[in-house]
Amino acid sequence: MFRYIGFSWNSASPSQVGLANQLQLTLLRLNRWQPALRLSGLQVYTAGTARGINGVYPLPFNQGVVLGRLFRRQDPAATSTPTDIEFTQSESDRIVHSDGRALLETFWGRYVAFLPDGNDQGRVLRDPTRALPCYSLEIGGVTCVSSWLEDVLEALPGLPPLALNWDAVAAHLLLGRLEGRETALEGVRRILPGELTPLTAGQGQPASLWSAVEMARRPMDTEPTVAAAELRETVVTCARQWASCYPSLLLRLSGGFDSSVLLGSLRTGVSAQRIVCLNYHSPGSDSDERRYARLAAQRAGTTLVERTRDVALRLDEVLKVARTPAPGSYVGRMGSNRMDADTAAAHGAHAMFTGAGGDQLFFEIRCTWPAADYLKLRGLDRGFPGAVLDAARLGRVSFWQALRQAVADRSVSADVVGDIAQFVTLAGPSVRERVARSIARFSQPGLGSSRLPIGKLHQVQELSYPLEYYDPYLREAALEVVNPLLSQPVVELCLRTPTYLLTRGGRGRALARQAFANDIPREIANRQSKGGMEEHVAAVLQRNLPLARSLLLDGRLASQGLIDSKRVEAALAGRPSASDVYVSEIHNCIAIEAWVQRFDGRPSAAA
Repeated sequence: MFRYIGFSWNSASPSQVGLANQLQLTLLRLNRWQPALRLSGLQVYTAGTARGINGVYPLPFNQGVVLGRLFRRQDPAATSTPTDIEFTQSESDRIVHSDGRALLETFWGRYVAFLPDGNDQGRVLRDPTRALPCYSLEIGGVTCVSSWLEDVLEALPGLPPLALNWDAVAAHLLLGRLEGRETALEGVRRILPGELTPLTAGQGQPASLWSAVEMARRPMDTEPTVAAAELRETVVTCARQWASCYPSLLLRLSGGFDSSVLLGSLRTGVSAQRIVCLNYHSPGSDSDERRYARLAAQRAGTTLVERTRDVALRLDEVLKVARTPAPGSYVGRMGSNRMDADTAAAHGAHAMFTGAGGDQLFFEIRCTWPAADYLKLRGLDRGFPGAVLDAARLGRVSFWQALRQAVADRSVSADVVGDIAQFVTLAGPSVRERVARSIARFSQPGLGSSRLPIGKLHQVQELSYPLEYYDPYLREAALEVVNPLLSQPVVELCLRTPTYLLTRGGRGRALARQAFANDIPREIANRQSKGGMEEHVAAVLQRNLPLARSLLLDGRLASQGLIDSKRVEAALAGRPSASDVYVSEIHNCIAIEAWVQRFDGRPSAAA
C-alpha cells in the first residue's frame, strides 16, 4: 500500500521547527517510512514504494520530487516494456521554471509533486486525474500533507480529536460526493487536481495549472472517422503503458462495453498469459453477464475466473472503516474486495484493472443535451437537424420534443443539487436547503460559472467524481486498483470532443463503439442493455436489517436531522426493495453513519 506524508514549516519559527523535528523522528522510528526529500522547511517521506509501479522521481539538486507513477507523452516504447522515468536536467529545469506546468504538459500518470519555493517551503501539485489522494492539515503552524489520514494521526498521537464538518456530511449525504477543497472534517483540506498549492499560510492562493472546465472550453472540430481513430489510439496507448508496469494483472470483466474495450486494447500488445479476467455474477434480471464476459475473454485468449457475489456479507464490517477525510462507499465492493485479493494471489496478479469512467468519458446518458450543445457551439447550420434527430434517438423522444428541448437548454446551466437529489428520498426536510446554501464549498471550483454547453457541463461534473484509490475497509490487504480509461490523455481528449460527436447516430458511446468495433465482440459492441447488481444489494440489506435499523434510527445522522427517521423506519419495515426508496441510498446512509461514528466518539448500540 503506497502512501506518502510531507510537512512544510517556517524554519525561522522555533515552535514549528520543534514540531517538524518531532514528526521526522516519529516517522523514522516507525521504520517503514523512507525520506524522499529533505530541505530546511520541507520534508517528504514515502512507504510501500515499488519501482515502476509507485516510486520516487527526484528532480536533480533537490529541486523537488514527484511521487507515484509517471509516463512520458509520446513514448511508444513504454507500451511494450516496463520502462520508468528519470528526469533529465533540461526536463527538471523546465518543470521548476514553469512552476510545475511542464510536468502536466510533458508527462501524465498517477502522481503528486512537491516543489519547494524560493524559501525551501512547500508547494504541492496533484495530477489532473486525482488518482492519488492528497489532503492537508495544519498543526501548530506546520502543514502536513498526506494520502492516508491515519498516517498523520499515527505520527501525532497527541493531536486533538478532529471535529466533524456537518455541512459537508449533509452535502455528502445528498450529493454522494464532495468535490471542493473542504472535506467532512474541520481543518482537513483537499488538494484539488491540477492545482499548485502553497503549503505555508500566507504564501498565496492555489494556482490552477490544469482545469477540466478549461479543457472542455476548447472543443475539437474533427471528422467522426478521424475522431474515432484518435480515441482508439489514445485509449490503447494508455492501457498498454499501465499494463507495462505489472508482470501480471487481474482485469474486472463485467461483460459490459467499457471493460471489454479495456481488454480489447490490451489484447494485441500484452501477452494473454499476463492477464486474468474476473467476473462476478448473482441471481437477478441484470446481474449475470457471464455470457458476454465469456465472449470477450475467448476473443482475447485470456483466462476467465467466475465468482458468485457473496450474499452473506455482514454489514457490521463497515463499522471498522478507516478514518478518512470523507465517507466512502462499500456498495461497489460488497465483499468482492476480499475475493479480488484472493483471486489475484492465486494467479500471481499484482493489480486490478477496471473499465471505470467509461460511462462519463464516452457519454452514456439518456438525454437530449447533445442537440443543445450543437446549437450553442455551431448555431443553426445545415448539421443541426441531424443533431436534433440524434438527440431524439438518444433521449427516446420525438424529433419535435428534442428540438424544443435543444432551444430551451441552449442557455441553461446544470442544477447540481436538483439533478442528483431527485434520487435521494431519506434526507431530512431541511437538508436540501442547507446544501443549496453551501453548494459552492463542496463543488468543483469554476463549474457553476463555466458557461459550458449543458451536456458538456454534465460530463465535466460526472468526471469530477472522486474514485477511491485506497480501500477503507480492507486497507493493506486490498489489491491496487488501476483505471486506465481515466488516464489524463483520454480524459483530455473526451473533454474536448463535443457531446454531439460522442453520440453521433443517436446512441450512447457512439464514437467509442465506432472506434473499437474491431476490438471487441460484435454482441458487446451492439449491446443495448447494461448490467447491474440491484437484486444483490437488496438481498444483502435484507439479511442485515436489524443492524441497519439500529444504525440509522439510533445514530448520529438521525439525531442531527440529516435523515428522516420516519421514512427510514418505513423503508426498513419489511422488504426494502419493495419500497419507493433506492436500496443503494440506504447503504449510502449506513456507510456515512459508520464513518461518522469513527470520529464522533458516541457509537450507537449497533456498534
